[in-house]
Amino acid sequence: MECEWKPDEQGLQQILQLLKESQSPDTSTQRSVQQRLEQLNQYPDFNNYLIFVLTKLKSEDEPTRSLSGLILKNNVKAHYQNFPNGVSDFIKSECLQNIGDSSPLIRATVGILITTIASKGELQNWPELLPKLCLLLDSEDYNTCEGAFGALQKICEDSAEILDSDMLDRPLNIMIPKFLQFFKHNSPKIRSHAIACVNQFIISRTQALMLHIDPFIENLFALATDEEPEVRKNVCRALVMLLEVRLDRLLPHMHNIIEYMLQRTQDQDENVALEACEFWLTLAEQPVCKEVLCGHLSQLTPVLVNGMKYSEIDIILLKGDIEEDEAIPDNEQDIRPRFHRSRTVAQQHEGDGIEEEEDEDDELDDDDDTISDWNLRKCSAAALDVLANVFREELLLHILPLLKELLFHPEWVVKESGILVLGAIAEGCMQGMIPYLPELIPHLVQCLSDKKALVRSITCWTLSRYAHWVVSQPPDVYLKPLMTELLKRILDSNKRVQEAACSAFATLEEEACTELVPYLAFILDTLVFAFNKYQHKNLLILYDAIGTLADSVGHHLNKPEYIQMLMPPLIQKWNQLKDEDKDLFPLLECLSSVATALQSGFLPYCEPVYQRCVNLVQKTLAQAMLHQSQPDQYEAPDKDFMIVALDLLSGLAEGLGGTIEQLVARSNILTLMYQCMQDKMPEVRQSSFALLGDLTKACFQHVKPCIADFMPILGTNLNPELISVCNNATWAIGEISIQMGPEMQPYIAMVLHQLVEIINRPNTPKTLLENTAITIGRLGYVCPQEVAPMLQQFIRPWCTSLRNIRDNEEKDSAFRGICTMISVNPGGVVQDFIFFCDAVASWVNPKDDLRDMFCKILHGFKNQVGEENWRRFADQFPMPLKERLATFYGV
Repeated sequence: MECEWKPDEQGLQQILQLLKESQSPDTSTQRSVQQRLEQLNQYPDFNNYLIFVLTKLKSEDEPTRSLSGLILKNNVKAHYQNFPNGVSDFIKSECLQNIGDSSPLIRATVGILITTIASKGELQNWPELLPKLCLLLDSEDYNTCEGAFGALQKICEDSAEILDSDMLDRPLNIMIPKFLQFFKHNSPKIRSHAIACVNQFIISRTQALMLHIDPFIENLFALATDEEPEVRKNVCRALVMLLEVRLDRLLPHMHNIIEYMLQRTQDQDENVALEACEFWLTLAEQPVCKEVLCGHLSQLTPVLVNGMKYSEIDIILLKGDIEEDEAIPDNEQDIRPRFHRSRTVAQQHEGDGIEEEEDEDDELDDDDDTISDWNLRKCSAAALDVLANVFREELLLHILPLLKELLFHPEWVVKESGILVLGAIAEGCMQGMIPYLPELIPHLVQCLSDKKALVRSITCWTLSRYAHWVVSQPPDVYLKPLMTELLKRILDSNKRVQEAACSAFATLEEEACTELVPYLAFILDTLVFAFNKYQHKNLLILYDAIGTLADSVGHHLNKPEYIQMLMPPLIQKWNQLKDEDKDLFPLLECLSSVATALQSGFLPYCEPVYQRCVNLVQKTLAQAMLHQSQPDQYEAPDKDFMIVALDLLSGLAEGLGGTIEQLVARSNILTLMYQCMQDKMPEVRQSSFALLGDLTKACFQHVKPCIADFMPILGTNLNPELISVCNNATWAIGEISIQMGPEMQPYIAMVLHQLVEIINRPNTPKTLLENTAITIGRLGYVCPQEVAPMLQQFIRPWCTSLRNIRDNEEKDSAFRGICTMISVNPGGVVQDFIFFCDAVASWVNPKDDLRDMFCKILHGFKNQVGEENWRRFADQFPMPLKERLATFYGV
């Protein structure tokens, strides 16, 4: 046995001094401590001192000892592979000997240290750890048992997957039955640890737990009314997860579980109530929801509605008593990072606007962002929202009597919760709400001027949930009064109301689109005024409202007087912001929408904006290269700068068309794009392909010399796993083929096979199918000999995916392509001719020469098969199709 390691007294004092200093609030002291700690890491036994202070130096105060352990934990995270064997062995044995320290803080610190070592791949190299901890569970000494359980709980949380693998000889087969024994332990803390450990293995359906699922559930029921909140919370959490993975086992007890969860959702302890409330959210996603819950709706509805009131703590945290705070600058920590949604090219559909596949902007998280993000109020509201979607009108029967009382209640907290309820049910109960809206909407518009800021802000949100209905009514009745009041709220003296009003207004803009054109001057007046009024956080939301306005009214914005109002404040901000300021993201997105809407009106602002975008791309790429070659010296860049810049360049190319040509000629944008298209981050590629398509349309003469380099890259990006990348690459290929004409021939083989595969894939999103069909059609239009032989492999999905999109240039060129291919290979369409007929009939007014092509094919087919066979064939047509073909094409 080697002799025990002993610290050097002087070294020990030095480290204790450091630990004391690091608890100082002064940042410069903190910084010098950080540097000295880094230097000390050069000494191999520095970590021995740290563990010594944690486990042996009982004379020191606990916070200092714990801090020593936490610094050691960080060292383990960063440098464990460089620890000498002696050091790591010393740390491991000290941890196991002291897991039962009499201080809860020290036990917890040792537990964190153990699980950090374990998660560094050390579960394999520390075979005695799990058996030893499991053995310690049986200790007579409470501290030892609790400490070992605390460590095991952290290991189960951090290393669940590896615990259930052959690498460790499946320890869970022993551990899980062991944990179950402790559900009945007399200490609440131990009971709580035991459930928490087992809970880690529910979602992954771990075999060892599934074997004991029935005793597990029985034990949970036995603890259902435990006096310890932490235990009740873990029981609720377990039941919520079991609902997802082992519904079969809960179904026989479902009535009782629902009754139990109703009580727990009203638990005195808010953490328990919150866990229980999750149950309703999860149940709503199960197909059995309607069947098992319908008998309990009358009890559940008031419970959820009651949970939607602000608690007193919420109001204090929200500074609900401070009505005017517009002059107080924002706390920078409160400003959430924004995620830029990269450009995706989509087709216009019958009806109007572009259909978004994922429209998650108006979920129930638009109010009170700042409180601990998820709380009982939000969870109750979210549960009511999903249940409204399951039960629809049936839920309304239980809600309406409650609503009457809430909405006109004298106490503002109650009234506020009623307005939230009204917003939460808007989506699911819309049909049933319609009869009440003519009197509710004016009442809500009145609430927009309530004296409580929190009532005004929630009213903005709720009204936005009914925007669709408002816009469907005559504008003077609801839209105009609503818009007038919302614009006043955008200029509210309370920041939370400003924020809610701006978001609600953006939703209204999306719904109303060109209905807003008559009020543009009035709207711009308000938005521009807000520019000078807003603090930092709300400015970012204001950019979004302006961008959405531009998207919604389009070219109607291109009037000198509007441009004069809008552009100076935007450009002023643009000039103020530095290249590394993240506020550029929302501003660039906003400008991108504005440039697309203004088109020629944006010309005066174009050059500096274009230049800066190119610089942002260049800077980011250069930084990425440096980081790649010397990762220690250079940080990785934030690629969002590049993505947003590429998207704004797309906006410019789309808005300005050919006039961008000289700017492209004078810049190295194509070289930069060549690099962006090969970036390993999918969003960068996605945006560069969108830009490639837009530049191809705007000034192909500059793109053409690069086609030989670009096409192979486009071919390798036709991978439908990355939907948006694949979509934009597909669209760009189509645009390029139109410009290349017959010269596209050498590149067909690089892309055609993948495109045909994508169009035949099950579950491909609609946007991608449409763009793929258009691009196949366009390739066939310019190179029919190369594409037509494959006709039979794609004609059917091609026809079905294009029947619903609007007549436009892209659809036109694609259909010309299909007609040309049919004339080259008529046999390829014979089996699926009915689908071709249906697709032709989807045209409202094709150009004359395209109509002639349709006519020729239809009549050619009819003559080929003969009158008798054609009649039999046409009898399969649904009536509307028969009539359209007869009227338009005389067949």
